[in-house]
Amino acid sequence: MLIISYNLRKHRAIAELAELDERYSPDAICLQEVDTAGLAEDVGRLQLAHSTTGNRLGLAMYYRPDRLLPRDVKAFALKKSLHDRVLRPAHERLLAVRFDDLEHDRGVTIASFHAAPLTALNSLRRHQINTAFTELERLGPELPILMVGDYNYPVFKENLAEKVREAGYELTLSDSRTYTRYKFFRGHFDLATSARLELKSVRTLPRGESDHLPILVDAHYADAEVADDIDVVI
Repeated sequence: MLIISYNLRKHRAIAELAELDERYSPDAICLQEVDTAGLAEDVGRLQLAHSTTGNRLGLAMYYRPDRLLPRDVKAFALKKSLHDRVLRPAHERLLAVRFDDLEHDRGVTIASFHAAPLTALNSLRRHQINTAFTELERLGPELPILMVGDYNYPVFKENLAEKVREAGYELTLSDSRTYTRYKFFRGHFDLATSARLELKSVRTLPRGESDHLPILVDAHYADAEVADDIDVVI
């Protein structure tokens, strides 16, 4: 599966979605900072699965209907930072869709995630990530899971990766930085965490109107890789 994650910077890069679909043919696009009140139902060959409703700038996901069939959709509120409570409350920071993968005849869960802003502590973001993992497992127990988005975690990623592995997931950075707007906060903000999937690559795509660069994730089923190896041995 090919999955794109893109923080649109307050909806500024919304017009780029059709071009991303045309150029990369993703199976799904996960969005952050999107104006959920004015989304098109279709973008190129993609259809809107769902968008959050608790706050105007929220999350959304588009998918390819010839590859994926939505079975369950949920948005989740995660622990709020002081920024969320005082300035612009973000009620929902996780949007998850449990799909039937029509090509492989199996289930998979894909999620768009937006962590608390940099004014919050890394410990709060780790709490949000762990809560997200718990909710995703409940949505599709034992299914392959891919959660992509803006993790707002520019430093101490080794510690984050260790905590993610303890939860049974893997953290994967893209091949180059995804955020370069501020001198002291440049780096990999847009990440992928996965369970029961093999991520062949995570690429940073060219810059558009957003201050974040989109990432393209090439994900394969981990148990399918094992099955292929067994077939070769036999």
